[in-house]
Amino acid sequence: MLDVQATPPPVFVVDPCQSVTATLIHIKALGPQFCIAEAARRTEDQMSHDPYAALGLTKAASAADIKKAYRKLVRTSHPDLHPDDPGAEARFKAVTVAHDLLKDADTRARFDAGEIDATGAERPPRTFYRDHARAGTGSGQSRGFDDFGDPSDIFAHILRQRARGGDAGFAQPGPDLRYTLQVPFLDAIRGARTPITLPGGGSLEVQIPKGLQDGQTLRLRGRGGAGYDGGPAGDALVTVQVGTHPVFRRDGDDIQITLPITLDEAILGGKITAPTVDGPVSVTIPKGASSGSVLRLRARGVTRAGSRSGDALVELRIVMPTDIDAELATFMQGWRKTHAHDPREAMMKECLE
Repeated sequence: MLDVQATPPPVFVVDPCQSVTATLIHIKALGPQFCIAEAARRTEDQMSHDPYAALGLTKAASAADIKKAYRKLVRTSHPDLHPDDPGAEARFKAVTVAHDLLKDADTRARFDAGEIDATGAERPPRTFYRDHARAGTGSGQSRGFDDFGDPSDIFAHILRQRARGGDAGFAQPGPDLRYTLQVPFLDAIRGARTPITLPGGGSLEVQIPKGLQDGQTLRLRGRGGAGYDGGPAGDALVTVQVGTHPVFRRDGDDIQITLPITLDEAILGGKITAPTVDGPVSVTIPKGASSGSVLRLRARGVTRAGSRSGDALVELRIVMPTDIDAELATFMQGWRKTHAHDPREAMMKECLE
């Protein structure tokens, strides 16, 4: 294992007359520290410019692939889950930005077409000097830097402004600010309003939509950093971490529940009350129910806008009484003599074949 020390990156000048072989030998002589640092820098640069690389995917990835990769990477890079990893925050930000861009089909298509960059910012239409020259200025003003490089270039724009005597700034949107919000399980299912306390003081009130999923990011328009030179404010990006619940478990839009029943309820059946995320409901237990049997309660799961409501899946679990009295024991002894039944017989036969 290499012992990499935090030393300043070397600065070197390559003679234009020097051969390629000599240049490579010079770089090699800088040692493994330079090579490792340079490789890390290039990897980080690629991730910041290519959302597919940030998620470990290619452009051929499906929407399901993007969702799966994002969930996996959030668990391995979230700074709150990995406080001892100094690179976790940077990876988490890159993964979140990449997912925000690619999860929406329209935004992803625009990125693939080169209309927006990896941050979601609009790319200016590509123009060339000949287009600018044909257009002409049509005025007697001094042209100065009018033909300085690509007219769409921000620096060329500033130079042209100065050449014409203008001192106007170049408005830019403010930076996006990122936050993490812990949301109780039922608030994510039912929807709620909850405040976020900002690091610098003050707070934001966030509307939690019904059916919010763990790891999902909410975008609050205009609630980020202030803009530059009169530009609009950035956005606040709130990544949600949904807590667990002692009774309910979520699987997609379905809610799973393990429901204890008594021995007599399993044998005789009947109506009992079961919990759901929307409140208690009446459930009919069929006669002869076994542990592991699942009852499906239609439309009693997660409800999301524009989506069909999920179901509640109630798994039955027979719970024996804490004290077996003499009457029950005597009854079962007599029942066993006249009702021989081995539920393991078929399983044992399959193991021997």
